[in-house]
Amino acid sequence: MNRFQFVDDHKDAWGVKRLCEVIGIARSSFYAWVAAAPGRRARAAADAELAARIRPLQDPKQGGDRAYGVPRITADLNEGAAPAERVNRKRVARVMRKFGYAGIRLRRRVRTTIPDQAGRRFPDLIGRDFSAGTPGCRYVGDITYLPLEDGSNLYLASVIDLGSRKLAGWAMADHMRTALVEDALTAAWRERGTLRGAVFHSDHGSVYTSKDYVKLCGQYGVKQSMGAVGSSADNALAESFNAALKRELLEGREAFPDATTAYRAVFRWANRYNTRRRHSAIGNVAPNVYEAAMPDRLGIAA
Repeated sequence: MNRFQFVDDHKDAWGVKRLCEVIGIARSSFYAWVAAAPGRRARAAADAELAARIRPLQDPKQGGDRAYGVPRITADLNEGAAPAERVNRKRVARVMRKFGYAGIRLRRRVRTTIPDQAGRRFPDLIGRDFSAGTPGCRYVGDITYLPLEDGSNLYLASVIDLGSRKLAGWAMADHMRTALVEDALTAAWRERGTLRGAVFHSDHGSVYTSKDYVKLCGQYGVKQSMGAVGSSADNALAESFNAALKRELLEGREAFPDATTAYRAVFRWANRYNTRRRHSAIGNVAPNVYEAAMPDRLGIAA
């Protein structure tokens, strides 16, 4: 309780003058606080109304997303709103703190890359430039693990379009053999229709340097790219994607109950990721929305 409220609560018993003297505040300040009470009540009511609008945006049962933090919540609130109804990010942050709303945070991180010291090397054609732009030209990918309660793991391989942040292809299996990343690349090829001339950037994992994977990239006309050995920053966007996926699917839990649950959760998440999940790098819209607005939807390199 603040000092002004204490004086207001006990003024009938002790008097404003005496209480102000004992607590050490000016009476003029107390009366100014009293005069401002209607404004405080109005702001509190407005904050409660905004919190009521935020709540369903984080509630999966109402079509929301528990992983959404301040930027995406702000974008959702302002989408289609009249200028007078728009809210700024700082106010959204303040109200979310006040009412205890926050996006989900990842609790742990596990490395899954198995480097192949004898594998083939490819130049870095990305150079840590993960900027958005024309879809279909540059892709990044990685493997992440999904823990199960029985102690085993599933593994997810991704192919992400740098231009639009779209998850163009992915595959899951109970192993990290070359077939996993081949299936993910093939899924992207089917989704896009062609990958000819596109760059695919990865780490130096043995599956990406294997003869079979190199052959498949050649078949699809894909130019392979790799960062420095042991540098996660050179594939930061794929690392960030993996972190977001596990943070938002596990929601702080240690593992999925079983493989079937994990498969279904990833399938739903991947669909939402492309169709509804907002990405700040592309103007806080979903990848499919971003691509639909492009004049030339797929700018495959020649």
